[in-house]
Amino acid sequence: MNRLPTVVIGIDFGTLSGRALVVATEDGTELGTAVHEYRHGVVERQLPGGGAALKPQWALQVPQDWRDVLVHAVPAALAAAGVTPEQVIGIGTDFTACTVLPVTSAGVPLCELDDLRDRPHAYPKLWKHHAAQPHADRINALAAARGEGWLARYGGKISSEWQFAKGLQLLEEDPEVYRRADRWIEAADWIIWELCGTETRNLCTAGYKGIFQDGHYPSREFLEALNPDFGDFVGKLEHPLSAMGERAGGLSARAAAWMGLPEGVAVAIGNVDAHVTSVAAGAIDPGQMLAVMGTSTCHIINGPALAEVPGMCGAVRDGVIPGLWGYEAGQSGVGDIFAWFVESGLPEEYQTEARERGLSGHELLSEKAAKQPVGQHGLVALDWHGGNRSVLVDHDLSGVLIGATLATRPEEVYRALLEATAFGTRTIIDAFEGSGVRVDELIVAGGLLRSSFLMQIYADIIQRPLSIIGSAQGPALGSAIHAAVAAGAYPDLHAASATMARVHRNVYQPDPNHAATYDQLYAIYTELHDHFGRGGTNALHRLHALRNGSDNTDAS
Repeated sequence: MNRLPTVVIGIDFGTLSGRALVVATEDGTELGTAVHEYRHGVVERQLPGGGAALKPQWALQVPQDWRDVLVHAVPAALAAAGVTPEQVIGIGTDFTACTVLPVTSAGVPLCELDDLRDRPHAYPKLWKHHAAQPHADRINALAAARGEGWLARYGGKISSEWQFAKGLQLLEEDPEVYRRADRWIEAADWIIWELCGTETRNLCTAGYKGIFQDGHYPSREFLEALNPDFGDFVGKLEHPLSAMGERAGGLSARAAAWMGLPEGVAVAIGNVDAHVTSVAAGAIDPGQMLAVMGTSTCHIINGPALAEVPGMCGAVRDGVIPGLWGYEAGQSGVGDIFAWFVESGLPEEYQTEARERGLSGHELLSEKAAKQPVGQHGLVALDWHGGNRSVLVDHDLSGVLIGATLATRPEEVYRALLEATAFGTRTIIDAFEGSGVRVDELIVAGGLLRSSFLMQIYADIIQRPLSIIGSAQGPALGSAIHAAVAAGAYPDLHAASATMARVHRNVYQPDPNHAATYDQLYAIYTELHDHFGRGGTNALHRLHALRNGSDNTDAS
């Protein structure tokens, strides 16, 4: 009797939904997929059920939404694939990061305890929770003053999005919830706890989001200098760390019942959505930069040696692929910026034309913008509508547009915003190359690669070929590839990626006729970047203070 071919499942937990993807172990063919939208989405204004109101820059989530992905999306994906549960040999997952939550020693989220349901700090803080910026500022200032060696591996600043800044905010704004949090854990690791029934921790999130370098976290002395009660924080994190592709354990009876799968199926160690995509896009060798472009962009590149790159989000040994240093950078707002412009209100004539021609606002603006020669709009924008992650690491910055006249048309502003995000990526590439990390090729994944107009702009501005992932489900495919390694179907991630990855090489080539003009625009972008972001003026910070009701509006 012939044995049925085996499959693996990749589960991608995004910002608004979770996706399950069933993949053939033998060759990476995608067999079936299903999406489950989070019932609560992003909690930004008020806790569920009419609970407490939230302050500006808060972004929370509800753990049950994540469990519901397992219950609903996985069986639906299996049905769509037409495979039986017995064919599944492995499960891999990825998560947004840093999305972090306080839990009990048994892994129960504190927000699920009856007496803490109305305490905002008991809920998971989503990656785009930026309310811990003052705490990040203090961590950075103290680390710089003390000469902490780990700071340079994060480009000189850690982010308000990360574990320590959010943990310090928890301590100082709700000490009781901090005290009751036995564990402070990335959602990427918590979901594995739910799947296997035992706690695990992955090297990727510990290194990029948890300041774990050279075998340890920041010292107790350093933490107590921030706040005497913060000295025990590492105790809420410490746990043996597992490398990418390792087996976390077997599927528990409880989780197996949720998904209709056999108990004991191999579960891969947790991972981050952008980082796990590298193996799916064949972007694992030095010189290959992966850009996962969606609402934001995350840039991942591997190198053979350590380099300290200003403004990067982290350099971690074995952080993406065992044996290499993995580097991360990013842009806080990309697709979000384009969506804001289109949704904030196009003129009625544009809306009418789009409806009549069956186009989206993005498609119509792209078509109109493409007809104009490069630079003729006379505009330059700064892509900081969501703050700046790299290379300035400052979430209090905001967007800028210069050059507008009474004749400026919507498509011209739209194109300037597209170009601004490409200039932001070029700034990141220049920082890497200036520090000795070469970037030969940009490989794009994520929803924005659907815009050929945007992709060509990127190729022209960064003046390198663009390759594109051959899958619409990059993170889920990457998680499935990790599952195949965890299940023993492949000896390592290199071997699994070589067979299961999907990538189309050099799809977009730079147009040399555009290079000189874009160089001129990039020079202006860089002037504005440094003026508004590196001390020429603190106008954007003063505006931020006014917008958030702060009394700190001093121009000095």
